[in-house]
Amino acid sequence: MLKSKIVALTAAVSLSVSAFAVDTINGAGASFPAPLYQAWAHAYNATTGAQINYQSIGSGGGIKQIQKRTVDFGATDAPLKPEQLAKDGLLQFPAVVGSIDIVYNIPGVADGKLKLSNEAAAGIFLGTIKEWNNPIIAKDNPGVKLPSKPITVVYRADGSGTTWNFTYWLDKISEVWKSKVGVGTSVKWPTGMGGKGNEGVSNNVKQIPYSVGYVEYAYAKQNKLTSAVLQSAEKTWVEASVESAKEAAKNAKWTKKDHFYEILALEPGKKSYPLVAATFILLPKEKPVDSKKVTNFYKFAYDKGDKEAEKLGYIPLPVETTKLIESYWAENIK
Repeated sequence: MLKSKIVALTAAVSLSVSAFAVDTINGAGASFPAPLYQAWAHAYNATTGAQINYQSIGSGGGIKQIQKRTVDFGATDAPLKPEQLAKDGLLQFPAVVGSIDIVYNIPGVADGKLKLSNEAAAGIFLGTIKEWNNPIIAKDNPGVKLPSKPITVVYRADGSGTTWNFTYWLDKISEVWKSKVGVGTSVKWPTGMGGKGNEGVSNNVKQIPYSVGYVEYAYAKQNKLTSAVLQSAEKTWVEASVESAKEAAKNAKWTKKDHFYEILALEPGKKSYPLVAATFILLPKEKPVDSKKVTNFYKFAYDKGDKEAEKLGYIPLPVETTKLIESYWAENIK
């Protein structure tokens, strides 16, 4: 009788523990989607009780941590090519799409009132255009009072997918940039000062008069920063907005075969914003139980998180893309 009571008590305790056990998922990486991941995590926790811990440490850090298997998932705005994924034993899929703003702090020049041609933008970040009233900038901005003040460039100090996408764009619009600097998550900047994360660049631009930098759209809006108007692939002037980013994003051609590797900069269309990027999730192939916990979270985000994404200035993936991703999960996580 006593033995049966002990067995029953043990079973009851085990049942109680399992009933209250909650999943804890640890991820790290890109600061680009961090505001959205935090919002999604809060909603997921409220619905399921699962805890999502996400560290905004930059894409470079996210890649390194998932390579070392110190987190359940890594996040990067710089997608890995299939051969790199195979080498590292990783899977990859997109989570959401966003855009990158060139933000400036010029007293008296309001949001969307500064046009930067490809030549002007490249010259600023190369350090060859040193003052705001440079003729290359001024010719596209008649009526705008551009000061004779030195330009302070602010760039990402950490390994960054935002930097990768931004330098990819500069590489495509400027032969000088291509030959002198190139593309990377971290590059040797010809001029300027560093800020850590989208957060650090946003804060520096906000605090330093006559500065300029590049940040994800949501950070620009949250920090009330002023954003430049850029040239599309067709050389039309396009403002940074959710609508212009959607115009570019609709051209994405995702495929499972290459693990959704896709670059969205300079997509065709007169209304397409030129600096659009997807952000990606990296999962280890050999941990299906943990990886399914991560994909459950992103399935929830795809199904329930579109409004939150749009509210923060991101572009949700279309249903046909999320269905393709779910098929990719089913084929690769077993």
